[in-house]
Amino acid sequence: MATLKQINEFLDSQPIALVGVSRNPKKFGYSAFKELKEKGMNIIPVNPYATEILGVQAYPDVNSLPSEVKGVFIMTKKDQTPGVVKAAREKGIKKIWIQQMANSKEALEELKGSDINYITGECILMHYKPHGIHKFHGSLKKIFGRFPK
Repeated sequence: MATLKQINEFLDSQPIALVGVSRNPKKFGYSAFKELKEKGMNIIPVNPYATEILGVQAYPDVNSLPSEVKGVFIMTKKDQTPGVVKAAREKGIKKIWIQQMANSKEALEELKGSDINYITGECILMHYKPHGIHKFHGSLKKIFGRFPK
């Protein structure tokens, strides 16, 4: 389980790249990007089929990201996640957050034994300026002792 220290270090490492941003407003990858951007996060979209999303320049892959990006938030399909983790490691990115449904055994194997601060099993929307349902979920996790300490 991730610690609050790990989570805060990740959130403080802005700008953060969001790999798996959708161009489709009905998809979670789009709505998560939109919400994080609206809350003030310095977030960069990564999508191989877009040049910009919501007015922010998009990059086709992790290798194309500017050097100031120190954190990668992954929202890809499970079979794509290990490749994103590998690319982030090769680029020297030391902070990786894998959204709950993007996690895979192969991605975790890629991270084991590394010096990367990685987070899995947590929703970023519950930790970055939460409101609404995300704040409620965080409260429930605290009540039941499952919120990171």
